[in-house]
Amino acid sequence: MTTQRQAITDKPVVVATCLGILFISLFLQHDIDLKQSMLFLTGIALGLSLMYALFGFSGAWRLFIRERKSAGVRAQLLLLAFSSILFFPVIAGFFPSLQVNAAMGQVGISVIIGAFIFGIGMQLGGGCGSGTLFTVGQGQIDMLITLAFFIIGSTLGSFHLGWWLSLPNLGAISTIETFGWVPALVTQLIVLFVLYRLVRLMEYKRQKSIEVINKKSSYPTFSDRLLYGPWPLSWGIVALVVLSFISLVIAGYPWSITFAFGLWGAKIWSALGGDIASYSYWSSGYPEMALNQSVLKDTTSVMNFGIILGATLSAAIAGKYAPAMTINRQRVITAIVGGLLLGYGARLAFGCNIGAMLGGIVSGSLHGWLWLVAAFIGSMLGVKIRLWAQIDKPLEAQ
Repeated sequence: MTTQRQAITDKPVVVATCLGILFISLFLQHDIDLKQSMLFLTGIALGLSLMYALFGFSGAWRLFIRERKSAGVRAQLLLLAFSSILFFPVIAGFFPSLQVNAAMGQVGISVIIGAFIFGIGMQLGGGCGSGTLFTVGQGQIDMLITLAFFIIGSTLGSFHLGWWLSLPNLGAISTIETFGWVPALVTQLIVLFVLYRLVRLMEYKRQKSIEVINKKSSYPTFSDRLLYGPWPLSWGIVALVVLSFISLVIAGYPWSITFAFGLWGAKIWSALGGDIASYSYWSSGYPEMALNQSVLKDTTSVMNFGIILGATLSAAIAGKYAPAMTINRQRVITAIVGGLLLGYGARLAFGCNIGAMLGGIVSGSLHGWLWLVAAFIGSMLGVKIRLWAQIDKPLEAQ
């Protein structure tokens, strides 16, 4: 089995990717700083983990909405639970030597509308923030279209963000600051446990069985499975918990993805002669600083580059790089519309499944929970749109 898998490894892509990773990491260490190089390598590891475990959000949500199969959703709930255990005491300052910031956002209309739009977009576009990056890294051409319009949507959202933030909101609400990190953590773990049991029960009622998270592999050895994949979701959970915590410690704030997309779009627009300075979002604070310096100094950008290359490396090793596919007009349209909704929604809602949902919830920010509810409702509508557009077949027709 091992020889067969090694025979289909795309060796030229593996070599080129490894050389690229080595060059970029050394360049970052020499010309930027060691921190950026470490974050880039963390992104590489995240890309490897996401690709090997196929740990996405849009597909898992769609499968649960349509068929009540909950393995992917349960994996996400476990990711939130274990990450919360690591993050809450650090965010609360229990360890004085670790100075980090929480991922906070307003609890208001902008999050509700933005996450709802994002939920529709992730079903039409075929991925969320992290899913788009690792499938682009795999060489899926249609996801390049989604990513391009994700960037455009994020840029447009940043132009309009000031107006959205002026709408009614309760401000940022931290359960850690309100109740203390121990009561807040216990409450959050109870809520996640209840949700875990609920989705599991819903799966059993529909399917009369429960899909396991730790699926058995056809590979006889641990090393084969580790190197060639696919990983069970349980491995993906462990990897993402550890790597997101490493990102928190190194960067000083939770793992984020979509800020970089707006930054890339703003830089491109500025290079084309567009007026960026007149927009409030880009005229103060970190966004202004990021806009006026190298993209390689931006944490989210560097980690995103790493995720793409990490996914490319794992896909090439496993013989799954650049899968054969045809792109019809319908797929182009859904990629464009989905990408725009993803980008615009993410900017309004302070991020995607990673930056807003994962980062917000494990930071004790209520906007993360609000994001989860609104995005899931949006995904339910997105699934219906996919059926209406005949992207998916009704279950009874399959």
